[in-house]
Amino acid sequence: MIYFIAIITPYRSLFDTQRGTNRQEGCFYTDYYSRKNPFALWIPNQHQMDSGDVEYEPVSVKLVLAEMKDTSELIIDLAYSAVLHGSEELAEEVLELEAHMDILKLRARMGLLLAARTPEDAEALAPVLGVVGAAEKISNAAGEIAHAVLSESGIPDEIRGALPEALETIARAEVHKKSPFSNSSLGELNLETDTGIRIIGIRRKGNWIFNPGPSEKLRAADVILLRGPEKHLSKVYENATKTAYKLPTYTEPDLIDLERAVDSIVLMKNMSELAVDLAYGAVLFNSEDVAEEVFELEAEVDALQSRFEVWTLRAAASVEDPIRLRGLVHLARATEEISDAALEIADGVLRGLAAHPVVAEAVRVSDEVIVRITLEPGCDLDEKTLGECKLSSETGMRILAIRRVSNSEWLVSPDSETKLEKGDVLIAKGTRLGAERVAALAS
Repeated sequence: MIYFIAIITPYRSLFDTQRGTNRQEGCFYTDYYSRKNPFALWIPNQHQMDSGDVEYEPVSVKLVLAEMKDTSELIIDLAYSAVLHGSEELAEEVLELEAHMDILKLRARMGLLLAARTPEDAEALAPVLGVVGAAEKISNAAGEIAHAVLSESGIPDEIRGALPEALETIARAEVHKKSPFSNSSLGELNLETDTGIRIIGIRRKGNWIFNPGPSEKLRAADVILLRGPEKHLSKVYENATKTAYKLPTYTEPDLIDLERAVDSIVLMKNMSELAVDLAYGAVLFNSEDVAEEVFELEAEVDALQSRFEVWTLRAAASVEDPIRLRGLVHLARATEEISDAALEIADGVLRGLAAHPVVAEAVRVSDEVIVRITLEPGCDLDEKTLGECKLSSETGMRILAIRRVSNSEWLVSPDSETKLEKGDVLIAKGTRLGAERVAALAS
């Protein structure tokens, strides 16, 4: 029999508006006792107590939600990249992030439970629990994709050889103690300008740093995630690890219409990422129009999943060992789960319910920000295409959607040929510095 004893000491607001506060303003202790098997739960940034004890120190729910958002976005990227590049190392990092998300989920739920003192509080915080649950679903779906990559009968090796040349590669590297990267800041290394390679994440002693800025200093044993053109990746990898970069080997394809399957996987990746981005944007701006786009994307993903499953069944009839395609079925199902979770995030907005302020604040303070910018007449972006503006390369910002002032319609995932017009409302995602640069160009 297991007995649960909770001792709660007084605390202040869990929804502070400044980062890093409320770290020492009270503790929530929960002691778990089992007569046969006492155990202790590890929580990042906390210390392990005696066997059978768990200590929880409340942090801002806003900051935990912000980290859950950043984790959701990175884990989708890594999961599909693990599939496309046939990388077991990336799949292992997905599982690391999934475990990290489990801890964040626990901390968020504990904080929300502590914050609800009345039925009115519980009613107001219920949608926040929905966002926590949706982020967990995204993480679990990505974990399912990673397990498919790691399993012996998971993803066909031929997929890597059919990738579009323009697709960027992601690689995992561990910083060697004698590497020039060790004890150097990203600004000093200037990787993106010199090589086109960007560090999208750092894992340091179990903690994650998402979208690190130029002042972030790398340390020996840091695990870094590199993204960029494969032709430049090998040199950066070798400088970081002091070991040779192993180019992937390609298997001669025996699958029918393999290019179409790869295109479908790339499209599933892009649509899943866009749905999650727009869902958080809908919450941040309380925009029913953007939430409607999430609804439409979810329907498109369902249709794409069905077509991909049909291709998998047809391909199974043409290969000697159809079991090795089993992972593709898991991939299709996981994609649907991610889009369903994105819709859950935006569901409250679709129902006309205002998001709890803590959720909007979490989106606002996350490592990658989502901003809404209106183009003023005569600005530097007026009457230019996105290709001519070079916003992605010049500012690091990605335009998720554009609302035309002329007809109030939304353009989702605009391409390089899309021309900007005065009055356009841009929904963009990237760094805070990049957002400031776009805002200056739009004014």
